[in-house]
Amino acid sequence: MNPLLPRFLKSAYRKEPLISVVITMGVVEALIGGFDDKWSLFAFGLGTAGITLLLKFWLRQQRRPLPAEETVVQHYLPSRSSSPTLPMLSIAKKKPPQ
Repeated sequence: MNPLLPRFLKSAYRKEPLISVVITMGVVEALIGGFDDKWSLFAFGLGTAGITLLLKFWLRQQRRPLPAEETVVQHYLPSRSSSPTLPMLSIAKKKPPQ
């Protein structure tokens, strides 16, 4: 199976779970109706999935993007420390006991 498909499905279900469930139901009904030669169930499933997809795209078009405001960067720490720097530590080499 393509590794991108499960990732796409997970993101779709997280963003719009109700619409994704209705689309899945319509596709499953269309598959069952197509394999069992029940053309009314097949047509109902395709209609359900198609109307839901149209509703999804229509709702996406209705959302207007928010005006882009200038983002202000807030720093929690100052760029320089106010305390003096600490001296460098040096390890004194000692001779081991003999």
